[in-house]
Amino acid sequence: MSNNLTVTADLINDKVKFSGVSRYNNEIIIDSMDGDGYTPLELFLMSLATCSGMTLALLLRKMNKNVSELKVIASGERRETYPTYFKSIHLIFELASKDVQTDEIESTIKLMEESLCPVWNMVKSNVDISCEYKIICQ
Repeated sequence: MSNNLTVTADLINDKVKFSGVSRYNNEIIIDSMDGDGYTPLELFLMSLATCSGMTLALLLRKMNKNVSELKVIASGERRETYPTYFKSIHLIFELASKDVQTDEIESTIKLMEESLCPVWNMVKSNVDISCEYKIICQ
């Protein structure tokens, strides 16, 4: 895997609507004014949710744990003054598993936070990130 990532964002209207692509994936629409696409901050929350979710699933599966479902809900509280970036983010991990124990998910989340989730690590010193989890036994 290359250390370099490249995306392209093209302005596609007379306001601030963009089309974004990476590699050979389908385009996504980014639009903060008319609501015709994702906002940049929504995409950031999705990036954090998917990065942490992928890391959690991979680590638990490396421990030979069953991960049949995983939903990550990310919500962010924005500053009231400009720039209105996130001052805090809360993650909820909803995991369906027949064999994951509380201590295993807690230690795995701690590893993600400390070093293994790149998006989390990139912002943790600037944004207060909290999390909780729910294990749904199957």
